Formats: sequence, structure tokens, C-alpha cells
Amino acid sequence: MKRLTGSRFWNSANTITVARIAVVPVVMVLLAHESFVTCWIAAFLYVAASISDIVDGYLARKFNLVSIIGAFLDPLADKLLVIGALTMLVPLGRMPAWMVAVLIMRDVTITALRGIAASEGLIISASKWGKYKTTFLDVSLCFLIAHYEVNAVDLHTVGMMLMWPALVLSVWSGAHYLYQFFVEASRHEGSQKTA
Repeated sequence: MKRLTGSRFWNSANTITVARIAVVPVVMVLLAHESFVTCWIAAFLYVAASISDIVDGYLARKFNLVSIIGAFLDPLADKLLVIGALTMLVPLGRMPAWMVAVLIMRDVTITALRGIAASEGLIISASKWGKYKTTFLDVSLCFLIAHYEVNAVDLHTVGMMLMWPALVLSVWSGAHYLYQFFVEASRHEGSQKTA
């Protein structure tokens, strides 16, 4: 196995991913010092970080920068960004704790499940429902972070309206991943017995 040198790690894709991770505590601190200005800065940073996820993935594929460390950091950055925002919205009274708990538990469960599947050589393909969930969740969180009313538009209400479909899609896609896992696991065990 080749040793990971600094030049191999600090490629453009991984640098963007690390920057996305660095944004997480900044967003959390801004929300902790809640005001119209800090919330809007936090929302801007959240949107920029979410878009950077698309950018670093594109760069990694286009310039063959895909690496083991990148494969680890990219989903980690996504999870940290979402979980950081969700946990800050509870004490601010912008989201109920039970809803945040469901979203976090779903992500932890699917992450663990994918880890087990990978260790057994099983492929759990990405679900379109998971992608829909991510879209609704990111847009919803952007509105909930911004929060304040602008031009007679209550951004918090818009955010919660989008959060409900995000929650439903989260549970549905999570159930779909679980179903896929058990189907693939059964096939794998069956093939091992007949081998």
C-alpha cells in the first residue's frame, strides 16, 4: 500500500472537503450568537459548503483525484455539516428535538450499515430517495438557519414546510437501504453455503 504523502493528500478535491469540515464549527458559533446578521452569514456558509460537496466530487472524478482518504472525508464532512446545524437548531427552538433525533439516528444507522456491507464486500447502491432527502434537508436547513422574516416571507415557516418531506424521505430511504442490505446479505450467505 502506497504511503499517503502531503502532495497526494492536499489535492483540490480533498482541500475543498477539509474546508467544508472547517466551516462546521464556524456555523455553530454563529448560530450560538444568534442575530439577523450572524444567522444570514451562517446560512450563506451552509449553502456554500453544500455546493462545495458537488464541486469536490466533480473535481475528484474529472482529474482522477479519487482517494481512500477522500472517500472517508467526503461523507464525514456532509454528516458533520448537517448534524452540526441540526443540533444548534434545537436549543434555538427552531426544530423539535425528536425530529432532529430521528434524522441523526437514521444517518448513524445507514453509515454503520454501509460500513458492515463494505467489510463483507457487499454493494449497497445509492438510492434516489436518499438524494431527494438530501436536497430537501439542505434547502430546509438553509431556511431554518436564516430564520428571520424577509419581505413578509417567514423563512422559518418555509424551512419547516420543507423539513417534513425531508423527514419522510429520510425514514423511507433509510428503510430502503435496510431492505437492500438484508437482501444482499441473504444472497451473500446463500452463495457462501453453496460454494
